[in-house]
This record gives sequence, structure tokens and C-alpha cells, in this order.
Amino acid sequence: MATKLLALACINRNESRTGGLSPRPHYPSMPKYPRGAAAEEITAEAKALFAVSGMSCAACAGSVEKAIKRLPGIREAVVDVLNGRAQVLFFPDFVNEETIRETIEDVGFQATLIQEHDNNERSTQVCRIRINGMTCTSCSSTVELALQAVQGVQKAQVALATEEAEVQYDPKVVSYTQLLEAIEDTGFEAILISSGEDMSKIDLEVDGVRTERSMRIIEQSLEALPGVQGIDLYPEMKKISLSYKPDVTGPRTFIDVIETTGSRRFKAKIFPEGGGGRETHRNEEIKQYYRSFMWSLVFTIPVFLTSMVFMYIPGIKRGLDTKVVNMLSVGEILRWGLSTPVQFIIGWRFYTGSYKALRHGSANMDVLIALGTNAAYFYSVYSVLRAATSPHFKGTDFFETSSMLISFILLGKYLEVLAKGKTSDAIAKLMDLAPETATLLTLDEEGNVINEEEIDSRLIQKNDIIKIIPGSKVASDGFVIWGQSHVNESMITGESRPVAKRKGDTVIGGTLNENGVLHIKATRVGSESALSQIVRLVESAQMAKAPVQKFADRISKYFVPLVIMLSFSTWLAWFLAGKYHGYPESWIPSSMDSFQLALQFGISVMVIACPCALGLATPTAVMVGTGVGASQGVLIKGGQALESAHKVNCIVFDKTGTLTVGKPVVVNTRLLKNMVLREFYELVAATEVNSEHPLAKAVVEYAKKFGEDEENPIWPEARDFASITGHGVKAIVRNKEIVVGNKSLMLDYNIIIPADAEDMLAEAEGLAQTGIMVSIDREVVGVLAISDPLKPGAREVVSILKSMKVRSIMVTGDNWGTANSIAREVGIEGTSVIAEAKPEQKAERVKEFQASGYTVAMVGDGINDSPALVAADVGMAIGAGTDIAIEAADIVLMKSNLEDVITAIDLSRKTFSRIRLNYIWALGYNVLGIPIAAGTLFPSTGFRLPPWIAGAAMAASSVSVVCCSLLLKYYKRPKKLNNLDIRGIKIE
Repeated sequence: MATKLLALACINRNESRTGGLSPRPHYPSMPKYPRGAAAEEITAEAKALFAVSGMSCAACAGSVEKAIKRLPGIREAVVDVLNGRAQVLFFPDFVNEETIRETIEDVGFQATLIQEHDNNERSTQVCRIRINGMTCTSCSSTVELALQAVQGVQKAQVALATEEAEVQYDPKVVSYTQLLEAIEDTGFEAILISSGEDMSKIDLEVDGVRTERSMRIIEQSLEALPGVQGIDLYPEMKKISLSYKPDVTGPRTFIDVIETTGSRRFKAKIFPEGGGGRETHRNEEIKQYYRSFMWSLVFTIPVFLTSMVFMYIPGIKRGLDTKVVNMLSVGEILRWGLSTPVQFIIGWRFYTGSYKALRHGSANMDVLIALGTNAAYFYSVYSVLRAATSPHFKGTDFFETSSMLISFILLGKYLEVLAKGKTSDAIAKLMDLAPETATLLTLDEEGNVINEEEIDSRLIQKNDIIKIIPGSKVASDGFVIWGQSHVNESMITGESRPVAKRKGDTVIGGTLNENGVLHIKATRVGSESALSQIVRLVESAQMAKAPVQKFADRISKYFVPLVIMLSFSTWLAWFLAGKYHGYPESWIPSSMDSFQLALQFGISVMVIACPCALGLATPTAVMVGTGVGASQGVLIKGGQALESAHKVNCIVFDKTGTLTVGKPVVVNTRLLKNMVLREFYELVAATEVNSEHPLAKAVVEYAKKFGEDEENPIWPEARDFASITGHGVKAIVRNKEIVVGNKSLMLDYNIIIPADAEDMLAEAEGLAQTGIMVSIDREVVGVLAISDPLKPGAREVVSILKSMKVRSIMVTGDNWGTANSIAREVGIEGTSVIAEAKPEQKAERVKEFQASGYTVAMVGDGINDSPALVAADVGMAIGAGTDIAIEAADIVLMKSNLEDVITAIDLSRKTFSRIRLNYIWALGYNVLGIPIAAGTLFPSTGFRLPPWIAGAAMAASSVSVVCCSLLLKYYKRPKKLNNLDIRGIKIE
């Protein structure tokens, strides 16, 4: 019975108060300041770690956490039930360690302060760097190896598709500037996106500064502000860059200080964004390729016409064939002059790319292009010079080959960059959710609005009061201090129904206010906001390589050298065959000799081979897949999670808060003695109101219905209150001894349990309910049945998983009777039920299933699920669960709907099948294309691929792989889910 009480109590910490309205999802916990404290008044925060003994489940941890968070000056509290630890982030001006320790003990647990943590103890930072100039996996591998070789770097990931690097490093050993230098030493441009330091940065543009002295005065004024970490001045750009602690100060303060300095002649605003963003860089790259391609056409089209078209027009042909010197014709001079700018000016990027790659002992696509075009160009130059110096030489030039090859490759790169830009649309859409402006309110001491002002939303600071009108977007994360409305959160959580908001409820930046005016207090701004965190999570997911990517990386190491060898072998084989008459002379086209024919075959082999398509096969599909997942409310943390999820054939569900709603409600009351129900519940509620236990809260909430004032009931005074962990509570109310708890508690107090009460307990257990007995003056007078209702659609989800050949297993810390009853309701077989399992036992059972050959996904929401989430092949955290569970998971289900488990598995399967298709295309293209380019069909059909067509095919292969990945954007969740009626639950 004790186990049943505890396990059912491991519930969602954020209890909904919306009644019949749609349930509110949970967002990561928000920093909380003492009421009335302004951001400027708050000193630096401190951390404290406590050893807490006596906790046995997530309910205990939740009780401790809630008690701590009720104290003034607590920013965050995290309780680890497994290790018996509580870590608290607090403001020393308002609360101290001893007060926190006493609060924990008041809840009924033993607490000891272990140590105080320094705020600067972090020894690992993660920085993100944009890398310009990478063309294939060979480039990204070179950069990755260079970063990993730097001392102090713990992990480095370089993503070709996003052209970014994510580096975990020890700031005590290496700085981010050294990381940038390491990248630039490999020959690529490196731009810092974020350094990972625990502070915010902002750039301001200052007008009215005429002298350097004025700039110095502004600098000194800003340096004097608390929380300012560093200032960089750029007088020629009228720009000031500031690093600051957002807990202490913010951009609006900086602008006020600048504008009040120097007789108010200075004006400041946020510096207009130039080239910092990924989107800006991508657009610039698209324009660059477009310009290069258009300029190459200006020269290539005349070359093509003079060599391929005009030779069939008699009058023009005669003019082009006019000899200038010996056998040198006008046409050859024109083609030479027109193709040279294409080869050395427009095609210069291929030379620099080749040089950078070869300098570091690797070879990439640029090497193949440079070799192929140079072979065609310089042979043509040799042919022209021979014609100019010899009265008898009859040769053919291939200037059209080199210039057309470069033009088609530039067209391919332009289309590829255009398509790659669309793969990151999900991030761009998320970032566009934030509104441009916000209405800032100024309140007097009594809370009345005395001023409204429209400001740039980037100027919002912590603790600002923001007005949100109907139809406008919520400007910042925060909580409602006035008003009520419905907010559409589908763009963040995927939840289609508007969510009710009233005083005290949390709101999330970027969501849409529908029908009421709200005043909110900003708690998370800038990079700390939930929207920014989701963007970072999706960006990190797109950075992380799927294990299948290693296949492409291995191939790319040997691909280019192998192609060069094949190209040379092709030329040599055809040249020797021609020289020694290995094939009829009729095979040789009239416009060339056997050497030139062999050279064409060799160049075609070199330029048709494409390592890019292989390199883009996985990352582009992962980018689109994770982006689509985010838009559906399924946050997938990278390629590893995607790859593992597609293999899942066994799902382990936690019961409380996952299969069930996680909010217990009283469903039945049985009295064994004649008394008024109102009086009975007054005594019970007066006893239970002092307890933090979720079951106690359910009883108190139910008791409110019998009082005169449901909102603010006044309960009788309880004396000598005692909480018996895992059993119940005891107190003296109206001079009566009240004991509320389970069977074992009654037996401990030598209270006789009547047969009727035993029957009621057994009946409750059979209905998957928790039975609680109430004793007044050592006599059992009533039994309460508390139920945690099933989530809507739970049974249907288990049924659909069965049709997908995925086995469903339920694991719970609750007793076997309740567990089996819930399992029957959802359609899980009795052999797939695990009950009375402790947190560490859940992880052990997951490992047992893995040992049996299953690929296991664990779906959970509580702290006690974290070990199992980590142990599983794929951990899925229900979004309304605890932050620790979300941190431990590979996939986060934002909506808290079980149907998203199916969406996650289905999306991962679709994404991985797309990756497979990409590999089949990329490998198949090379396997078929190289032999055709080498002339295997020429002897039997007379068909050969000219080098410029081979180059066009190479460019097309990369574009086709990216476009194949982009088709994932049209992903629709399984049709079975559309027929699923996910209803709201009304909890009285």
C-alpha cells in the first residue's frame, strides 16, 4: 500500500487550474525574483548543494522543490531523488542557506549543507563557429581533425550542411580565438557565432559622437554600470559592443545612460544586423554564386557558339577559319581569349579550394574540377601555340570544355546553396516568431499603469511589465500578473487548441494572444527565452552527425585519389589502345585524334565523380527531419536519436504522468460512521493542507467544493502536525486526533481496520485507484478512493504501436493490482507489465530488454525516469515532465500527447528511408556514371559523355540529393492519428 501511495504520487509538478479548459503544457522553469525587487537591485546569485535524506520517489522530490521555490529570492531549485541531493540557485540578499535547510526539514526530510558553489566553476564551454568555403565532406573532416588536435578541446563537430562547427572546450586551457585561428590555418574563413560564455552581448549604434573623447566618456559611463563585463569600441562604424550579465542590467539601461551623457546630444539604438546571421550569410553566398554563373555565361555562350554552332553556318565558319599566323585561326584566338577569364578569374575559387585541401594532405571536389578544367584548358593552349608555330599542324582545342564545365558547376553550386537554404527553414520560421516591437508598461507602487511606451522587443529586460493586446504576439517569456485570455501556442508546442491563461500562468514568447488583454512580467529574455532554447536545440540537432554519416566520411577519404587514378588509367588505356590500333580508326571523331579522344574520356571521368552528393546525403535529411519535427512539437536531439528511433521495436512507458494524466483526483468517498460530509472533509483538509504530497493536494482540492468559499477556504487550525514519509499525515484538529494515510500507517498506530474498509481498499485497487483511510480518535471513519485518469487516446496509441510491430511495456513503482488494472485499460498484456519498480530497477529492466535483442525507447516524465531514459536506446520525455527528464531524453514531446510517440517514430523512419534513398542515388550515380564517362558504352553504341555534360551531371547529382531531402518538408503524420479523438480532460 505504501508503494502504491508513493508511485501514484510521482506526478507532474505543474498542476493545471483551468478546470474544463484545455490543459496547459509545461515549459522549462522560469527564474523567480522576490515580489517588488527590480533587476537593478539584485546582487549576484549563489548556489548551494544540500544532502537530503528520506526521499523515496519523485513525489518527495517534488515536495522539497516546491517548498524551496516558495521562499523569496529563489531563482531555481533542482532535487535529485536518486542521489539525495538538492541544488539551489538563490539571491543571498533575500534568503540564506540556513533558511533553505530549515524549509527542507519542515517538509519532513533531513537536510545538510554540503558545499557552496562558485558561479564560475564551469570548466566547459560550447562555442559555435561559422565556416565559409567548405565544399564536401573532405573539407569538413579536415577542419574537424584540426579542431580536435587543439589542446583543451573536448569535442568538435563540423556540419557541412549548416557550414558550422560546435566545439566543447576548456576555457582555462584554450580560448575561442585560438579555435578560430586553428580553422583559418586549414584555409577556411571562421566567424564566431557564440562563445558559450555565461553572458549576453549586444551591439549599439551611437549617433552624435564627433570626437574620440566623446566616445571615451560614453565608455567610462557604461563601464561604471553594474553587470557590464566588457566593452569594445568601433569609432569608424559608430558602434559599441557590450558584454553584460542579463540578471543585473540590459540594453535599455545602456541606451538611457548613453543618451543622458553629454548634454543629451547622443542618440543610441540597436546596431542594424549586417552579416552576422546564418540567413544573411546564406543569401550573400547565393548572390555570389548567381553573379559568378551569370558572368561565366557572358564568356561561355560565345565560346559554345563559335565551337559548336557557327561551324555549321558557312559564312561565319569561313570567317572563324581565317588563318592569322600559320595554322592559327581567328576562331581559336576568340575561344582562347573568352575562356581565359572563366578559367582563371571566375574559376579562381577552385584553385584556392584545391590549394587549401592539398596543403593539408587531403583532396576534395575542387581538386577534381581544377585538374579536369586545367587538362582541357592547357591542352588547348598547347594546341593553339603549335598551330601558331607550325604551318602543317592540324589540332582541335577544348576551350569550350573548360569554360562550359566551370559554368555548369557554378550553376549546380548555385542551385545546391539555394536548396540547402531551404533545409533550415524551420529555424528561420522559429526565429521569425518573435515580434519586432513590444508595449512596455510603467506601474506605480500600487500596481496602476501610469505610462505605456512602444519599444523594440530586443530591448526588453528581466522584470519588465509588458502589455499584450488581442491578436498580437507575446513579446517575452514571463507570467501573467493581470488579465485573462486564450493563447495559441501551436507554433511552439504544436498544441492546436488555444490554452487558457490567467493571473500566475506562464506564457512563452512568440505565441499568439487571441481574445483578451494580458499584462505579463518578463522572466526570460534574449538567449534565455524558451524560443531561443528551442532554436539552439534544433541547431544542435542539425549539427550532430548520425552514425550512418561515418560511412560517407570513410568513403570521402579515398574517393578523390581513387577517381584521379581511374581518370589517369582511363586516359592511358584509351591512348595506348589508339596508339597500337586496339580499335578501328573509324571510332575516332573527325574533329580529333586518338590522344584527344583519350583525353576527353579521362577528363569526363574526373569531373563526373561527385563526393558532394555523398557528403550531403545524411546531413540535409537530418536538417529537414529535425526541422519538421520541431514544427510538429517533437524536438529530436540530433542524427543519433533519429537513427536509433527508426529501429525502435519496443517502447517502455512509465505509468504516472505518461500513460495517466499525472493529476490525482478524488473519485469516491465512503463513510463508515454517520457524519456530515462537509464536516468530514473539513477535518481531513485541515490535516492534509500542511502536506506537500500530491495526494494530499488532491484531497484538499476536492474538499474545497464543500466549503462556502471555493477560491480561498479557511480550514480549522491543525496542531502537532506530523508527516510520515510514504505513509500519510497526522494532526490534532478541533481537539480530535486525525490520521490520514494508507493501511500500514493505521497498523503502525494500532488502529483497527474494519472488514468494510478492507473491502473498499481491495475494490479501489481493482479499479486502478489508490485507497486512503481516515481515522478520527483512533477509529476508521472513512475511505477515500483517488484516481489518476488515463490520458486521452492512450489505448488507441498502444493499439497503433502494435500495428507498427512495436511492443508496448508498462513500468511503474505502483503496486501490481493498480498496474495490472491500468494495463488492461490501455491494452497492454499482463506479461508486459512491471510493477513496484524503483528508479534504478527501471533502468535495469530496460537493459534486460536490450540484451534480449530489442531496440528500446523509454517514455517518461519524472525525475525517477531519468536513469531509464539515459539507459534506453531512445529516451522520450513528455514535455510536461520535469526539466531533469527533458535533459536526459533524446526526444522531447512538447505537447505531452502520447500520439507524438508515434509521430516521432514515424518521422524518424521516413527520414532514415530518405537518407537511404540519398545514398542509393549518390552511390548509384557514381557507380553508373564513372564507367559511362570512361567510355564503356562507346565501342558498342558509339555513345560518349563530353566533359561539359559530365560536369553538368555531377552538379545535378548534388542538387538532386538536396531536393530529395527537401521532400521531407511535406511530411504528414500517420493518417491513423488524424482519426484519433484526443479529447480534453475535465478535472473537477
